Amino acid sequence: MNIELLRQNKSAWEEASERFFGRDPLPSYGPMTPSEDSLQLFQNLKGAKVLDLGCGSGHSLKYMERKGASELWGIDLSNSQIEAARNVLSSTDLPIHLLELPMEMNEGIPTNYFDVIYSIYAVGWTTHLEKTFMNVSSYLKQGGQFIFSWEHPMYNRLNFIENSMVMEKTYLEEGIYRHPAWNEPAYMQQVKISTYVNLLISAGFHIKQIVEESEFANEDYSRSSNRWYNASKASYIPTTIIFSCVKV
Repeated sequence: MNIELLRQNKSAWEEASERFFGRDPLPSYGPMTPSEDSLQLFQNLKGAKVLDLGCGSGHSLKYMERKGASELWGIDLSNSQIEAARNVLSSTDLPIHLLELPMEMNEGIPTNYFDVIYSIYAVGWTTHLEKTFMNVSSYLKQGGQFIFSWEHPMYNRLNFIENSMVMEKTYLEEGIYRHPAWNEPAYMQQVKISTYVNLLISAGFHIKQIVEESEFANEDYSRSSNRWYNASKASYIPTTIIFSCVKV
């Protein structure tokens, strides 16, 4: 676990939290990506105890409330995000536990407790993916679901230039990188699909499904091609990869 990178990422999110308020929560898995409405990856959420890794402004937890979850937990690196989530969830009657905590750390989270753990566009912020997956496995009951989405590892390797898709970086290089689209220094993990698969298996998960698809709304085609996520590029390579797993 890299404490200095966690500190810098926390600072970046304290600055950016308002800009990302309510952006792409469930049922969305990410930009220009099929939603939960069509994928139906979650099984029975009625009465489920759920944990959101990187809960952000709490809108995905609000979705879980609407779907019948019985207990809502969320962790996030950013104090601003946790406070936003408290406000979003202030009207719920369900038990709520919101912790300002990086996903690499296990402080105050019960083990063998949750029916469902999920993460929407947050797993790539961890500085220690193996530790994060091991934590998730310890929190879940046997047979519990772990579903997460993140930017597809090929998306930032390719660039759409003069009507051609050009590979600008090697897919084989993994590790921490500074994301060019952020104003504040923000550091994410570049991970191969095989690394995700192998670490999930090592943490005790059975991978039920991997989703690599693009889906467009009419307004996506009018977005500038200079935006990080745009339809021109997403028509060649999906923005998002989704893993649906079960603890065995």
